[in-house]
Amino acid sequence: MVDRFAAAASALSQMDGDGSSLTLPILDVIPVTGAAISTLGDFLGSETVAASDDLAARIDEVQFDLGEGPCWEALSTGRPVLSPQLADVRRWPAFSEAMAPHRVGALFAFPLIIGPLRIGALDLYAVQPMELGARDAKRSEVFASIVSRHVLRRALGSAATTESDDHAPNARRIIHQATGFVIAQLGISAEDAHLLIQGQAFSQGRSMREVAEDLIERRLTYELADSSIEDTR
Repeated sequence: MVDRFAAAASALSQMDGDGSSLTLPILDVIPVTGAAISTLGDFLGSETVAASDDLAARIDEVQFDLGEGPCWEALSTGRPVLSPQLADVRRWPAFSEAMAPHRVGALFAFPLIIGPLRIGALDLYAVQPMELGARDAKRSEVFASIVSRHVLRRALGSAATTESDDHAPNARRIIHQATGFVIAQLGISAEDAHLLIQGQAFSQGRSMREVAEDLIERRLTYELADSSIEDTR
């Protein structure tokens, strides 16, 4: 029998799009009502990239408008935020008040992170209060990691992120060398290391070659974000 989680992770990795489609493999495995994927903050701006339903989109919209909520906390801490009884949470007063009329019993937020880049969050909600077990929480972290790549590629694909000299032979060698540095620092794949350098260049309005030179000269180093889970009860 094919493992449902492995199949869902594989399907999500191969997808490339917006709308509700990116949430479908997640909801096939994680026992919640709905999901939304969003970018947050100054790097990519605040935008819902995908939502399974209107309420999932509304949960994101309220957080954008108020500047508080589990997504913002997950982004700032770099850790998942679990709220199995949303009505009992007092740390986001404006958000909790705005959610009171809606059928949201539990809410779980997982940061979208590539290396040190924190770009958004994956929101999962349930209409009734519920616990998200350790296995489902870890699986959600894996889904968030896969979604992070989709979101960053989407942003890079819609903007000019590198200068033409990034494609010169010498620049390619420098970028390749810097990719090796990032792999050694973070223990991530070559694909993710290259994507991280692209994202860094995009966020700073620089070329990949310039960022690569900073890495090689040790003017720039990366550290992984803390991935422990925080329960907001």
